[in-house]
Amino acid sequence: MVRSSVLGYPRIGINREWKKVLELFWADKLEETDLHIQLQEIRLNHLRKQQEMGIDIIPVNDFSYYDHMLDTATMFGIVPKRFAYEGGAVPIHVYYGIARGTKDAAASEMTKWFNTNYHYIVPELNGAEPVLTENRPLLAYREAKEKLGIEGKPVIVGPLTFLKLSKGYKAAETDAWLDRLLPLYVQLLQELASEGVQWVQMDEPILATKLSADDVLRLNKIYETIAAQVPALNIMLQTYFEAVDNYSDIIALPVKGIGLDFVHGLTGNLVAIQVFGFPADKVLGAGVIDGRGIWRASLNGRLDLLQDLVELVSEDRLIVQSSCSLLHVPVSTERETKLPSELKDALAFADEKLSELVLLARAVSSGRSEISRELADCERALQALKLSKARNRQDVQDAVAVISAQQVERQQPFAKRHIAQQEKWQLPLFPTTTIGSFPQSVEVRKARQLWRKGEWSQEQYAAFIREQIDIWIKLQEEIGLDVLVHGEFERTDMVEFFGEKLEGFAFTQNGWVQSYGSRCVKPPIIFGDVAFKEPMTVEETVYAQSQTSRPVKGMLTGPITILNWSFVREDITREQVAYQLAYGLRQEVEALEQAGIGMIQVDEPAVREGLPLKENEHANYLAWAVKAFRMTTCTVQDSTQIHTHMCYCEFHDMIDSIEAMDADVISIETSRSHGEMIHGFELNTYKLGIGLGVYDIHSPRVPAVEEMTDMIDRALKVLDPKLFWINPDCGLKTRGMDETVASLRNMVEATKLAREKYSVSVSV
Repeated sequence: MVRSSVLGYPRIGINREWKKVLELFWADKLEETDLHIQLQEIRLNHLRKQQEMGIDIIPVNDFSYYDHMLDTATMFGIVPKRFAYEGGAVPIHVYYGIARGTKDAAASEMTKWFNTNYHYIVPELNGAEPVLTENRPLLAYREAKEKLGIEGKPVIVGPLTFLKLSKGYKAAETDAWLDRLLPLYVQLLQELASEGVQWVQMDEPILATKLSADDVLRLNKIYETIAAQVPALNIMLQTYFEAVDNYSDIIALPVKGIGLDFVHGLTGNLVAIQVFGFPADKVLGAGVIDGRGIWRASLNGRLDLLQDLVELVSEDRLIVQSSCSLLHVPVSTERETKLPSELKDALAFADEKLSELVLLARAVSSGRSEISRELADCERALQALKLSKARNRQDVQDAVAVISAQQVERQQPFAKRHIAQQEKWQLPLFPTTTIGSFPQSVEVRKARQLWRKGEWSQEQYAAFIREQIDIWIKLQEEIGLDVLVHGEFERTDMVEFFGEKLEGFAFTQNGWVQSYGSRCVKPPIIFGDVAFKEPMTVEETVYAQSQTSRPVKGMLTGPITILNWSFVREDITREQVAYQLAYGLRQEVEALEQAGIGMIQVDEPAVREGLPLKENEHANYLAWAVKAFRMTTCTVQDSTQIHTHMCYCEFHDMIDSIEAMDADVISIETSRSHGEMIHGFELNTYKLGIGLGVYDIHSPRVPAVEEMTDMIDRALKVLDPKLFWINPDCGLKTRGMDETVASLRNMVEATKLAREKYSVSVSV
């Protein structure tokens, strides 16, 4: 009998109740006891839903108070010394301090979870003395069994993945750290085995990346040790996000089950099984339902694949499951009442994916006739979307084919453009600016809500937006910034705003997913051909420029970020979609320039996160990503200054591609990674304008002038002072007004000190 399972379920709740509870607690409006009570109820509701929908093997310990990597670190007592942790179970204020920072201690670094849009908190191992502070998987297992009668499958971040994604140790110390961590994993698993746990899901997504020979040896050591010391426990070694490269090594490990991704890693994993077979003593977790995408699966196609797998692995050793955790998709399509039927019928969020899993397991066991009606409904829905007018815009397809075949480069190289721009703008040494957005207060959000409900007219709303622009233009001038922004008060999300104004996009009412902590985003759906309709940002930007003699940047989101932060159609390549986006955004860039805006920022914070996990695919992706950016920006005059922005990713291995984008100025996050990005520029020269963020905007603390000065001094050891800008890490939308103004004042003060220090040695 084929069983169904899922690798994890969204934490946020169908009404984002998880987010709301956390934020009440952070605002001191909820006691800690009530925090635990309310989060438990949310957690149990999620388990209850999976139980009622018929999932056979239900995950536990996939729920988190913030992030699963942070959970693992604190479970092992790995807490940075600056948080004054004294041992034992990590207090909730320390837990959230690591994630969000405190007035006395900076938050830990945050970066992308592989190539997804989810951010995790990076564990800091330096100085830690790991110990098992509490067995969280055991507590989650007991809760599910006692409260709901569920024989849960505890989910644990595996030792190799945890170690490889942590920081604060040298490569030569890797084995020593493994020797510290492995006994704790053994202790944890022994306690689970003693409790009678049947299956444990050990997540090792690192196996989808390139492993060194030493890493393969470590992998063997980990699972041979576990097998020897916890022989009664069934371990499902779970991989996802791609095919595994070391298939032969992995199937030889002494584990009871191996989970493989047959969506994003379909070709590699299927060929590996066909060539090398699958062990007769192991269970295969077949990830056939996409845990990251929102499109309804072709059930016939999935059944064809499962039938192929049954021929290689018997039914009793097959578990039908999601390709990865459903953390990355919205909860349910049930409340989406405004989408076109041809689109809604082709969607599957987390709950719909649970149904797909149950149907597939049933059909493999009992035959397709058992789900014949569902199969027919599925094929009708997929065909209707395929034939829709939105997906067959010949005008767009022809235009994009023409411009993508043209040369995409600026008229003059950067050195000549820089001279023209300096003559035009007369900027001082170390120009100061911000990344784009300013705090979206309660009043701003309320005004937008009134406008969207029709209670405010367009004229009322536009007048309100102009008032906010006026306030912040004056504040920026008073603070002393050199290049200003209008503040983006008319915008919700940086991708959603543009998607609403371009054709080919659709928007959900409740399609929220977790980005980091309580920060949830509602990604647009690119379901048709993308087309420009009319100017999107010109009105507000031109108004802001009319209120000041200082330059105001036009602010756009770039094509690759829109691509990577949206749910994207699957019937054409992502490269083709990127070029359609670039074509639409190019028309907006040209409209801004024609309206007199001579600085235009095209943000691309998500370029790095779209990088494929397989190294042999990097060059092709970066080539078309760079081309799409240049398609967007290449038609402007030499004196028009193109800016871009990137944040919260490791960029050291793609600096050449960043330079190839040929933006006149790039701003990159560095403060939360404690200046580690600067090391990349110590190893690689960068010849264009650049600003390295000097303070972390994701923390509420106001950084001291001295902190920013230290960051500036280190950066100027490796970067050309004539090309150096000073700015925060990212946009300031989520911050409060007082802390924003205070931080920016300190940033300007740090800039003044830097100008005094370096002005003698630098001739601008």
